[in-house]
Amino acid sequence: MSEEKASKFNFDSAKRYMQEKAIVQAMNYLEGDPENNIPKIVKMFQKLTPVPLHREFAGNIQGFYEDYPAIRTYINSIFTEIDRDVRNKMVTNFLLNSLALSSARRQQVQDEEGIHVPYTFLIDPTSACNLKCTGCWAGEYTKHDQMEPELFDRILTEAKELGIYAVVISGGEPFVYPYLLDMIEKHNDMVFMIYTNGTRIDDEVADRLKALGNVSPTISLEGWEEETDARRGKGTFQKVIAAMNRLKQRGVFFGTSLTITRNNVDKLMSDEFLDFLIDQGVKYVWSFHYVPIGRQPDTDLMILPEQRAYLSERVNYLRFNKPLPIMDFWNDGAYTEGCIAGGKCFFHINARGDVEPCAFAHFSVDNIREKSFKEVISSPLFTAYQKGQPFSDNMLCPCPIIDQPEALRRIVKETGAHPTHEGADSVLTGELASFLDQRSADWKAAADPIWASRQKAQ
Repeated sequence: MSEEKASKFNFDSAKRYMQEKAIVQAMNYLEGDPENNIPKIVKMFQKLTPVPLHREFAGNIQGFYEDYPAIRTYINSIFTEIDRDVRNKMVTNFLLNSLALSSARRQQVQDEEGIHVPYTFLIDPTSACNLKCTGCWAGEYTKHDQMEPELFDRILTEAKELGIYAVVISGGEPFVYPYLLDMIEKHNDMVFMIYTNGTRIDDEVADRLKALGNVSPTISLEGWEEETDARRGKGTFQKVIAAMNRLKQRGVFFGTSLTITRNNVDKLMSDEFLDFLIDQGVKYVWSFHYVPIGRQPDTDLMILPEQRAYLSERVNYLRFNKPLPIMDFWNDGAYTEGCIAGGKCFFHINARGDVEPCAFAHFSVDNIREKSFKEVISSPLFTAYQKGQPFSDNMLCPCPIIDQPEALRRIVKETGAHPTHEGADSVLTGELASFLDQRSADWKAAADPIWASRQKAQ
C-alpha cells in the first residue's frame, strides 16, 4: 500500500471509528428519555448521511413517531426490550455502514464502471434442511449443496468492496450450515438477516446471536399451531415459540416470515395473531404471498384477487395502528418502484452458486464459483431485468412471475437463462403458465381501480 493510500485508509478508519462512537453514545443517551431525544438522533443521522433520500427517510420517521402512538410505542421498545449491545451493533452497522457510508461506494462503482450495485443480496450457504415443508420454494434444489467457507467468505468480501454491507441468508436451513455464525462474526461490520425455521435456535445458538449483535433471525410461521404444524411438521410450532422466548429473554432483535395463502390470510392479519407476535417479542414481519414454485406447486394455495386487495388496505392500516412493522413483499411495489429483483435492489445466490434474479425466479446464466461478484451483477440476465423494470405502470402488479408472467418469459428467452432445478421452467409454459396468465389478469382487473384511486388521492 502506498504512503498516500495508507494515509487515506487511516483517516477513513479514524473517521468511521468516531462516527460509530457518536452513534453508540447517542443510542445510550436515548435509553433514558427516547420520547424527547428521538428528534436529536434523527438530526444526527441527517448530518451523517450524504444521501438526500436517507435524510428524507429519517425525517419521515420523526414525523411518524410524533403523530402515531403505535409507531412511537414500537420505537421506544427498541430501547426497552432489545439488549443494549445488540441494539448498538445492529443500528451502527445498519445506519452507518449499510446506509450512510456504503452508498457512496456503490455510486462510485456506478459512475466509474457503469455497473449498478444493489443494496443487498440473498445467499444460501446450504441447501440442506432439517424439515420438509409442503410447497417449499426451495424444495426442488438438490439437498447436498453446500458452500465452502472460503467461497462464502470471498462473496462477502467482494460484496463489501462494492459497498454492500447488508446481507440476507436463507437455505435450506441456514442454522445447519456449520460455518454460519463464524462467518457472521468474521464480517462483524456487516448486518445480516437470516430466514430460518427456528427449530435449531437452542440456548447455545441464542447466546451466540446475542454476543454477535449484527444478525437478526427471521422465523417462519404459517399461523397458529394447527396451520404451522400442518405445513412444517408436528411439533414445529412449539419449537418456534421456544426459540422466540430464548431470543426475547436475551434481547435479540428478531422477526417473523409469514407465508400468506388463501387459507390463512384472515388469521395471519388478525388483531389476535399480530398481538400474539408482539407479545412474543417479534420486531418485524415479512409477508410473502404463496408462489407456486419449488416442491409440488399448488395453485390452490395462492391468494385470490379479492384477498390480495384486502391485504393492500389491511396492511397499510396495521402499519399505523400496531407497534409492529409489516412488509408486504408483493403489495409494496409503490414504495420500491416495482419489482426489486434482478440486481435492482437484490438478487439470489443459491447453495450451488447459481446466481438468480430472486428467490422465486429460478433461472440463471452465471455461477459465482466461476466469476467474481462484480461480474455476476452485471450479467445479461440482470441487465434485461433492469431494462424492463418496472414491469407495469401499476405498482400493485410488480412481479414478473405472478403479475406480469410474459415479462419473465421474454427475459429468459432473450438471455438464454437456464432453469436451476428440474421443473423451474413450469412457470413459463404449460398448465401452470396458463393459470398464472389468468390469475395475473384477474388481479390486474382488481388492482387497477385501487391504484387509480391512490394516484388520484396524491
